[in-house]
Amino acid sequence: MIDPAFLDELGRYGSAQKRRTTAQRTGEQESPDVGEGLTFADHRRYVRGDDIRLVDWKLYARTEEYYIRQYEEERNLTVHVLLDASGSMGYGDGDAVKFEFAAKVGLGFAYLFADEGNDFRFNLLRAEHERVDGGRSNRGECLRVIDVLNGTTPAGGGDLREALEGYASTISSRSLVVVASDFLDPAEDVDRGLSALSENELVCAHVLAPGELEPEARGDTVFEDPESDAERRTYFGERLARRYRDRLDDHVETVRGRAEGLGAVHAPLDTGRDFFDAFGDVWVE
Repeated sequence: MIDPAFLDELGRYGSAQKRRTTAQRTGEQESPDVGEGLTFADHRRYVRGDDIRLVDWKLYARTEEYYIRQYEEERNLTVHVLLDASGSMGYGDGDAVKFEFAAKVGLGFAYLFADEGNDFRFNLLRAEHERVDGGRSNRGECLRVIDVLNGTTPAGGGDLREALEGYASTISSRSLVVVASDFLDPAEDVDRGLSALSENELVCAHVLAPGELEPEARGDTVFEDPESDAERRTYFGERLARRYRDRLDDHVETVRGRAEGLGAVHAPLDTGRDFFDAFGDVWVE
């Protein structure tokens, strides 16, 4: 269960508006519309009827000409949280369950952005996306989403590519998209799904549990697929364990390369770590 008290500890992180990002589109978040905002854009000559409060008097002192200061109109940034709710996300023990850990990452972004007057959209991903917030973008709505998530059991097979491609068509304004998933889909499908979102600033929170990173199973073992209920019995010795770790490392590295190739932030998160330390890795300040 997700304890809502963790939201109160998020104040240690910096301003949502000042987050540093490695995305290629950094700096393109300002609107081209001119208005009375906070970001200076340009000057133009004063004409009758202009607001005299916008006259640049320092420039007048140098030129003896009246010029108006123009500004970029500041607009809210919407954060879209896309949380994988397929069966594999239910793996882990105690606080290390992937779904709950990933949910807290998404809630952290939603809460910190809403705290500065920005909007959030919170969605569950299986074969399709399901929006679970009510559109109010405040602390109370974060608490309601926590109740929804605490009543959610990760289950069934997922189709990350289809879910991400389907969601991409719903985004109509400048946005940050946080995808919280174990990304246990074929790398080509992950690439196509993330590519559909690449017009936005994109963060990939790649969660894996300790038992996946270093399986404790040894000897004759029955493995179960949480998304299909299929079982496979095998002898899991040291040689097979090494092959498994090599394949997992290769997959994570491939996902990282494809995400960063799209200008996204990729943060591998071990759910066995302290949550706030891990959150600091994905909240790139």
